[in-house]
Amino acid sequence: MSDAQHEKFMRIAIELAEYNVKQGQGGPFGAVIVKDGMIIARSANKVVPNNDPTAHAEVLAIRTACQELETFSLEGCVIYTSCEPCPMCLGAIYWARIDKIYYANNKADAAAVGFDDQFIYDELDKKMDDRKLPFAQLLRDEAQGAFKLWQTLENKTEY
Repeated sequence: MSDAQHEKFMRIAIELAEYNVKQGQGGPFGAVIVKDGMIIARSANKVVPNNDPTAHAEVLAIRTACQELETFSLEGCVIYTSCEPCPMCLGAIYWARIDKIYYANNKADAAAVGFDDQFIYDELDKKMDDRKLPFAQLLRDEAQGAFKLWQTLENKTEY
């Protein structure tokens, strides 16, 4: 794709973010997923109206794209986001196997307007015992049963 095409898709993501703010629908974030030069999915942030902390633009666009393409793998797709993805969205993008991320604002820009994810990056670098959110392992031996069943399943779909 040409630079002009990439810029066109990024402008759509930015427009989604701006429209979202103007409509009072949620945060200033938009995302567009493209495959073979065509928009497959688009979304803006819907955390507040959906009462869903996972309703970030990227995650919602991924969900829509997967439904549209009837697959859990978005290989061959590109995502355009109005802002560098947060840790949750970045994880979702990796799990979806999206080929490339284009972003406009960076995480420092987001932090400057009140969307600071640095504490999550910092937490991930710590040992579990040193994290602010307590972790406690429970019933591991029982939970191993599901993993053992998975290993024996002959016609499973790997992902």
